[in-house]
Amino acid sequence: MGGMEPLPVVTGGKSGLCVMRGFTIVELMTVVAVLAVLLALAAPSFNAIMERWRVRQTVESLRSSLYYARSEAIRRGGNVVMQKLDGGKGCAAGGGDDWSCGWVVTGDGSTLQRFDAPSNVSVLRSEDEGEISFDRWGMTSANMGVGFELYPKDKTGSDPSASCLNLSSGGRIRIVPCSS
Repeated sequence: MGGMEPLPVVTGGKSGLCVMRGFTIVELMTVVAVLAVLLALAAPSFNAIMERWRVRQTVESLRSSLYYARSEAIRRGGNVVMQKLDGGKGCAAGGGDDWSCGWVVTGDGSTLQRFDAPSNVSVLRSEDEGEISFDRWGMTSANMGVGFELYPKDKTGSDPSASCLNLSSGGRIRIVPCSS
């Protein structure tokens, strides 16, 4: 049917037929072409998933650093500061509200924790300040709390993958979509 006829084979002095098995090159190329088309259709949705995952990873790291700074302030009796990183490693931070390069937690002048944010996530603080101070009760220096907006680079806070992190002055952290 497919132009493939079994060839006669002589084995051990007896003649018989050999059955051919496998795929032809045309069949293999057809499968490769179908897979390429399916992959091309799936790639754009995969990018959105990756952007959402990067933002979520950065939000969780920021939350972890805030909780860590707060607990260290309580343990050390205050004098713990979380501040943004200014550039380095190919990162060019903007004004005081741009925390996109990452942040560092310091206590009594020594570095306790450092986080370099991914280069493809924007981290903006709602106030134009480059640091957050914690007192001996774990309270922030900001009377109204602290807010951050995180979203993929070259997008806005209205992007579906954007997240907003809100830290109350008492230490409670809420993560919500920025559109709400």
